[in-house]
Amino acid sequence: MLTSEERQIYRRHLQLPEIGEAGQEKLKNARVLVVGAGGLGCPILQYLAAAGVGTLGIVDADKVDRSNLQRQILYGPADLGQLKVEAAARAIRRINPLVHTEVHSCRARLGNVRELVSKYDVVVDGSDNFPTRYLLNDACVSLNRPLVSGAIYKFEGQVSVFNYQGGPTYRCLFPQPPSAQEAPNCDATGVLGVLPGLVGTAQATETLKVILGLGEVLSGRLWMFDALTFQTRTLKFARRPEQAAIHLDTADTRDYADLCGAGMHTISVAELQEQLESGQPPFLLDVREPHEFAAGHLSGATSLPLSSLEKGVATLPKQHPVVVYCRSGRRSQQAVERLQNEFGFANLINLDGGILAWEESEEAVVKG
Repeated sequence: MLTSEERQIYRRHLQLPEIGEAGQEKLKNARVLVVGAGGLGCPILQYLAAAGVGTLGIVDADKVDRSNLQRQILYGPADLGQLKVEAAARAIRRINPLVHTEVHSCRARLGNVRELVSKYDVVVDGSDNFPTRYLLNDACVSLNRPLVSGAIYKFEGQVSVFNYQGGPTYRCLFPQPPSAQEAPNCDATGVLGVLPGLVGTAQATETLKVILGLGEVLSGRLWMFDALTFQTRTLKFARRPEQAAIHLDTADTRDYADLCGAGMHTISVAELQEQLESGQPPFLLDVREPHEFAAGHLSGATSLPLSSLEKGVATLPKQHPVVVYCRSGRRSQQAVERLQNEFGFANLINLDGGILAWEESEEAVVKG
């Protein structure tokens, strides 16, 4: 039963015969897991909270950075340096104090994804990398949960709903993950600030339709949007039984390699600072793009962008420890994997959290 307060708040929903009080009670009783509290996650959380979804789980390990404010509309300057999950939960309480939030300050990984997904009715993917997308898909197949997926790149976005009532899965549309070289990287290329709002709102719309059993859900259809032309098109795709059968227990775990960090040594900012102050500091390798390096880098670092890594391999030491870093630690992880797998390096160490973690620890970036 809805309370008198809830009837007032959700009156516009109750006036829709397709929703009514019975539909609003479905929303109130629903449990939705939103993975990623960034550009996509912010509008998803905002509108699901306003709509009255009873419980929202939020998964994210990052802290609010100044560069987030251009598009992540739940945060402001006062939230800088704070965990996104905590800042997002506070924002949701301001929007709708009747909504319960459950914060998970972590990344979705092979070791925790089954437990995370099992607690919720619907999973909404607001992540920004392919390993997480495949991991969430396989978990949703294992646990029979619908997956509302969205992705953005520069000026383009797309949305679909996977594993819905026996429909196609993410692997039916994208059977194989792209290579590290092929995968687009918004962290390096940028994105139009309003685009995540448009795509995230579409994901929130599909989530409400899934909960309510309303309309025609984007199952077996990929909605694509181009902000520069404001054109949309919808691609239909079919369920592929051999791909739809893949789940957590049968998938190739190499699809999640970036999340597992298998065979990779890491170093914290504090540990690196100690080594730099010692008599034998490591070789520092910056794999960001040249314009990022020029804007600020660690003192003494060598620039070798991930996009042209093979061109400078011969200049890297193979005996002396090499600490590889980027903005947040993701590109450097890819660089370490490529250098290890393709060129036989065994002396590489990934800086956990990248230069963002370094800046947060102390203002020690030397301007180029």
